[in-house]
Amino acid sequence: MMGRNLARIALVVLCLAVRSLATVYTVGDSSGWTIGVDYGTWAASKTFVVGDSLVFNYGSGHTVDEVKQSDYKTCTIGNSISTDNKGTTSILLQTPGTHFFICAILGHCGSGMKLSVNVLASGSPSTSPTTSTTAAPSTTPTTTTGVYPTTASGTTPYMIPDSASSLRSITSSIQGGLVLFVVVLVNFVLFL
Repeated sequence: MMGRNLARIALVVLCLAVRSLATVYTVGDSSGWTIGVDYGTWAASKTFVVGDSLVFNYGSGHTVDEVKQSDYKTCTIGNSISTDNKGTTSILLQTPGTHFFICAILGHCGSGMKLSVNVLASGSPSTSPTTSTTAAPSTTPTTTTGVYPTTASGTTPYMIPDSASSLRSITSSIQGGLVLFVVVLVNFVLFL
């Protein structure tokens, strides 16, 4: 009996530890969800993965609507996948891919209250293109696939470290190891 209770406690602790490794992003940071914030720049500085959360903080007179890409581009309201207007909206990012959010109050989306986030599968390297500006154009064309740009011949002229993806990969490995350890521990305790 004591062994089974210990196993249950270990499993609960593991679940809480793994979940605590997810990141909670406050959309717009201290500005919140409002007109006048550049959400494209805000999102570009972050790496979102499945399990992370977005928290929208806003005053009355705004909404958070998840929409399809076409409605995001045209600021079309009325076709929302989900909508909320409670003042604080938390969105759990459950699937990889690009997710689109707008304020559905007439004119607000067109005034910049729109956000798109690219959500990666847990532990996946970033696949967003790397952009840079140079004084003179390059004589060797490059393409970007994944984290490292390559020349037309497929060679990598230089490496761009992606510390966020590396950290997520390490974190994902640790999570997997913890899960395996607790499963083995639980089975060991249950069979004693």
